[in-house]
Amino acid sequence: MFELPILLQILWTSVATSTYYVLFAVAFALTLKVTGVWNFVQAGVMGLAFYGMFSAIRQWDWHPAAGFAFGLALAVALSIAAEVWGYRVLKRRRSSALLLFIFAIVVAEFIAYLLSLVFGTEPQSLTKSLTAEIYIVGGVAISSWDLGALAATIAVCVALAAYLRLTRQGQFMFAVADNAPLAELYGISANRVMLTAMAIAAGLVSVGVYLYGTRASMIPSAPLDLMLLAVIATILGGLGSLAGAAGAAVFLSLLQSGSILFIPSQWQSSLTYFVLFVVILFFPTGLRLPAWLRR
Repeated sequence: MFELPILLQILWTSVATSTYYVLFAVAFALTLKVTGVWNFVQAGVMGLAFYGMFSAIRQWDWHPAAGFAFGLALAVALSIAAEVWGYRVLKRRRSSALLLFIFAIVVAEFIAYLLSLVFGTEPQSLTKSLTAEIYIVGGVAISSWDLGALAATIAVCVALAAYLRLTRQGQFMFAVADNAPLAELYGISANRVMLTAMAIAAGLVSVGVYLYGTRASMIPSAPLDLMLLAVIATILGGLGSLAGAAGAAVFLSLLQSGSILFIPSQWQSSLTYFVLFVVILFFPTGLRLPAWLRR
């Protein structure tokens, strides 16, 4: 059970699986950092993006690239609508954080319900076959999906980091995240920045959903479960830290895959809730490295 090839296989599988977890977590952390809201609408965005891609690719026989673009457009449209006609209106009314949270949950659940009515509750995937070409390297099975997912995730994360660090709009996001009223005094439109953050998060989610849908099957209620991992990663990585959320997502994927060595498979689904309980109870502001190690 603890032989080196098995451990290496679990490690590789965990890293490959973490690709879409990383994108979901970074998207959630970005909107939390810039807009200050716990954007559970993202679960609805994930569901709408997936089933938009599913309809285009599997039902209408569109090219996968066109199907992805269609799902991306739906995701961005829903994110913008939630910000303009949801969060922005509630903030203007000085609604409490609890009301914003309830609004997000209601929207996510409503979209999941509509998707169930339209597409049913049978698992669906974006490809007719979930099998991929396998390469054996040092006794470890590496699939073509693994390599493509890792390449796509790294490219997206690098592009996001470059946008945030090297462009004026990216710097505006940091300014609004630090102090939105002060940023407004310097001529930065906080509403426009928040809208941009929501659109970027929708793009991250769309890439993550496409990767997920080409590896596993989706049901309308699955996005809310995936959101839990994004929330845990955001908290564990430190609120406001995109890199921390990404690293925590990889750690959670490793924990989830490696748990098969210690607990029966039927208990794995409860592991997410146990980790959420531990994180909220013991690490509400994130897991911080010792000062000497951070230096």
